[in-house]
Amino acid sequence: MRARLGLVSGTRVHWRRPPRFRTPLDTPLVILILLTMSLTEGAQGIDCFKCVSVNGDNPSCEDPFHNNYTVGMLESPCLAGRKGREGLFPATACIKLAGIYDDNGQTLIIRDCTVDSGSLTLDTELARMSHCGAFVLSGR
Repeated sequence: MRARLGLVSGTRVHWRRPPRFRTPLDTPLVILILLTMSLTEGAQGIDCFKCVSVNGDNPSCEDPFHNNYTVGMLESPCLAGRKGREGLFPATACIKLAGIYDDNGQTLIIRDCTVDSGSLTLDTELARMSHCGAFVLSGR
C-alpha cells in the first residue's frame, strides 16, 4: 500500500504522489556511458618502429625517416623489458639512438621502445633521462 499526502484546498482534497528519489544510475546518459565502457577494449600499449642500421646498411631505418615505407618495422603494441624483472611490458616511449663508433667511424641508428620504470637512475631510464654524449654499446 502506498502512502499518499493529501492537501486540503477548500472542500476538495488534492492528492499528489510522494517525490521519487532518482539515483544516478536511473539516467539514460549514465547507462549509455556504462554500456560504452563495457564494450570498448582498453589500450594495449603504444606502437613503435623497431630497427637497427649500422653504417647505412638498413636505409629504411636511416634519417630522414619516412614511415610510409616501414610498415614491416612497426611493432604494435611495442613491448619492452625492465631491469630486474622478467617478461615484457607495454612500452611508454619510443626511442631513437644515433651515434658514431669511435674505433672505425661507422654510424649507428637504433629505433626501439622502452618502459618508464619510474626511477631516476641512468641504468634503467632510457625515456626519462638525457643521454647526450659518449656511451659504450656492446663493448665498443
